[in-house]
Amino acid sequence: MNEPQRIAEVVRNTKETQICVRVNLDGSGAAKLSTGIGFFDHMLDQIARHGLVDLEIDAKGDLHIDAHHTVEDVGIALGQAVAKAVGDKAGLRRYGLAYVPLDEALSRVVVDFSGRPGLFMQVAFKAGMIGGFDSQLAFEFFQGFANHALVTLHIDNLKGDNAHHQCETVFKAFARALREALTIDPRLQGAIPSTKGSL
Repeated sequence: MNEPQRIAEVVRNTKETQICVRVNLDGSGAAKLSTGIGFFDHMLDQIARHGLVDLEIDAKGDLHIDAHHTVEDVGIALGQAVAKAVGDKAGLRRYGLAYVPLDEALSRVVVDFSGRPGLFMQVAFKAGMIGGFDSQLAFEFFQGFANHALVTLHIDNLKGDNAHHQCETVFKAFARALREALTIDPRLQGAIPSTKGSL
């Protein structure tokens, strides 16, 4: 019997942004990304590559003002796409945990596909800007994702002296935790995870 394909597409159009996100949760890590923000594209590529999801994102936003709306709305649209692709969560491991280092930096991400949105993020970036990316916008991205994927997400940077390394370890750990949580475990025999705290 063939497994259902966990693929979804979301289009989000607002006054500030026009975004199309397509995701395949059982992909190979292929990415086609265009947000107009180079470092952000680099971080989204980490999600695809280390999460083993195929990810296509085309985003046009009011970058002449700043990157806030674009980054936040990509997080929202990606969260909606993941929620749509994951469906009823049958057989889902549900929880994911990852630690990822990059030289002096180390980050930990824990995710729970709980159906209850929440972001708990402790990252003290060592610089305000990483290339052309405002480091504060990492929070806005993950907030949008958590709220619309309906996940509980804990993100902690445990060590780091370089903001680029801090941010990259966060995104890579997020990808690895996501990959674990989204895995279908055949031993669960298609059971739908409880969100009442019993599983």
